[in-house]
Amino acid sequence: TTEAESGPLVVFGAYATAIEEPWDGVIHAALNAAQESGQIEYTFSDDIGYSGDMERILREVAEETQPDVIFGDAFGNEEAVRRVAADYPDIAFVFGSGGGPAEPNFSVFDNWIHEPAYLSGMLAGGLTKSNVIGVVGGLPVPEVNRIVNAFIAGAASVNPDVDVKTTFINSWFDPAAAKEAALAQIDAGADVLFAERFGVIEAAAENGLYAFGNMSDQTELAPEYVVSGPVWNMNPTVEYIINQVGGGTYTAQDLKDFSMVAKGGATLADINTAVEGGIPDDLLEQVQTKQQEIVSGLFRVDIDEAQPPTSSAAE
Repeated sequence: TTEAESGPLVVFGAYATAIEEPWDGVIHAALNAAQESGQIEYTFSDDIGYSGDMERILREVAEETQPDVIFGDAFGNEEAVRRVAADYPDIAFVFGSGGGPAEPNFSVFDNWIHEPAYLSGMLAGGLTKSNVIGVVGGLPVPEVNRIVNAFIAGAASVNPDVDVKTTFINSWFDPAAAKEAALAQIDAGADVLFAERFGVIEAAAENGLYAFGNMSDQTELAPEYVVSGPVWNMNPTVEYIINQVGGGTYTAQDLKDFSMVAKGGATLADINTAVEGGIPDDLLEQVQTKQQEIVSGLFRVDIDEAQPPTSSAAE
């Protein structure tokens, strides 16, 4: 049946972490937008964790609600989510995953924001006075590593003397641990911080330092200090799935392209020129030129999924 015949699609969101965590927050925001436009009826459960509750909740929802689509994050719940999807082939499962799709109904997506991460690194490399930049990441998995490595490459492209220090907190959402790691990097000389995880911007703001957000535009967290950051936009993915399911043409697939710059799935947050200390015009011009080269296909940011070094200067 089409959406016109049966009304809005019923969609459920299943998130291992709290939706305040930017990765899940981006998915949640796109689904909320689709609900506000009348395309879907959306409910969700967040902060599910990794102790087995994901499979139980998904089975309950599949039996009782029978949604048209279930969106969510797999990763630590990968095997459980795929087991449930296999048992409910009439429901479209669309999950963040480092694995591949599975017929007939399990599609995968991921955040491919390495290109704006490179641009963020360029800004950071041009702004540091100490030549030390701090990065606080969640876990050293490919999805995080490629963002951090692109950021490091961008910083080095404008500042060959820069030392990017990377710390992993081994958690997807632990703001206190992220802030503590950021403070340790500040003690080690970092005067610019990249908040791959939530909690770092608070440390930067308290110390009057430049900061870069991740996943979403986080300028509002500290308008005087957040410069920019790579932004992941799930709207193209959500729109595509709504059209596929609503039109009866949904198939399991890898939705990677919809999270790339070319389809509007990845962008650089508006550069906040009002930050304390300002941003040099020549640096802005460099970044804007490189951004246009990426959009036009003249420059390709390498995808490097190896674990970043603790110190880029030690390589």
